[in-house]
Amino acid sequence: MKKILQSLTLCALVTTFTLPALALGHSVSLVSATTQDAQAQDPAKAELYKKFTDNRKTNQPVAYEAAKEYLGKYTEDDQYTQYLKKWVASYEKGARASKLNQLIYTDKNYAEAFSTGKQVVADDPNNLKALIDLGYAGYSAAATTKADTYNAEALNYARQAIQQIESGKAPDSWEPFKGRDDTLAYLYFTLGYLNRKTNPSEAVAPFIKSAAFDTDIRKNASTYYFIAAAYDTGMYNKLAEDYQARFANKPASPEQELALANLNQVIDRTIDAYARTIAIAGTDPKNKEIKDLSKNRLTELYKFRHDNSEAGLNEFVTGITAKPLPPVPTPITTLPTPTPSPTPGGSGDGASTGTTPAQPSKPAATTPAQPGNRTTPATTTAKPTAPTATAKPAAPVAKAKPKTAHARRP
Repeated sequence: MKKILQSLTLCALVTTFTLPALALGHSVSLVSATTQDAQAQDPAKAELYKKFTDNRKTNQPVAYEAAKEYLGKYTEDDQYTQYLKKWVASYEKGARASKLNQLIYTDKNYAEAFSTGKQVVADDPNNLKALIDLGYAGYSAAATTKADTYNAEALNYARQAIQQIESGKAPDSWEPFKGRDDTLAYLYFTLGYLNRKTNPSEAVAPFIKSAAFDTDIRKNASTYYFIAAAYDTGMYNKLAEDYQARFANKPASPEQELALANLNQVIDRTIDAYARTIAIAGTDPKNKEIKDLSKNRLTELYKFRHDNSEAGLNEFVTGITAKPLPPVPTPITTLPTPTPSPTPGGSGDGASTGTTPAQPSKPAATTPAQPGNRTTPATTTAKPTAPTATAKPAAPVAKAKPKTAHARRP
């Protein structure tokens, strides 16, 4: 952590004093050809301009102050003021871009970062580095301050950054991220994290994409807890409530079986994500609470899908990381030919078989261990998805806690 933060600080200092300026070839000859005349007419004016030219390459902050002073004193629209105006505008553009990095990663001043960021993006809408930093800043602000003030802006910046990166573009430097994949993983994680409360169904896909890259995010238990939570509070609740509204206390029908099949495949994805949370959490003490919460909910859902039996559950959890993470389920529109239901616990994988499952018994009306009513789980030591990583600020492990639907389950 210290090593990366030192790197970030050094990077901020370097960029602060190495700002992009205008090409100066023409102005050099211009100044050398006319300085003597200017000195004869107004020595103070010539001296101030000379202060600018003496420092514009070696000490740009001093040159900038001299240029600003010159423009404040001398308002005639001549070749000197025209050039200085362009130089000052270029300097300020570079200064804003350099300051943005420091505001986000060193100062963690998100209010000023987003204010400055708007100007930076207005200066250059294709500034990929700024888009990456602002997208991540939204996640960092939400994770560390618990505020959603910048969510909408950050989501927009993150999407633009993803689009540019996936089209083949790259910033001058990926830091503080480890490279292209690490950057994309965090940007997708940002999309999921910032949608998890207001639109959890939309959070599932980006969370899964964030885990597709071989980065620290894939190796962290919190990632899969967030996926499970997004399924549980988004897709599952919506489908369960729809099922109850349409089919509660009604005879079985093809429509009811189709709705149940769609509900069950979401349950199976939820089971998969909770199992991964438990398997990856291991015995690490900081993962204990999300592990316990996941185990309670996993047991309930697994029994729901296996005729109220826990047979095969432990084996399922043990082997889950050897299986690929399933994608977001595609809605089922037609039912396959019915086949006999598998023996409870027979496959032990909780995955949809593509057949219409027999309707299992209903879970209890009150769901045990509802995470939404519990205290905040322990936080990671660095990133929400990578306890051992050092580049990003710390954030809560599991603020998006799944809640069970108020409607009774089918």
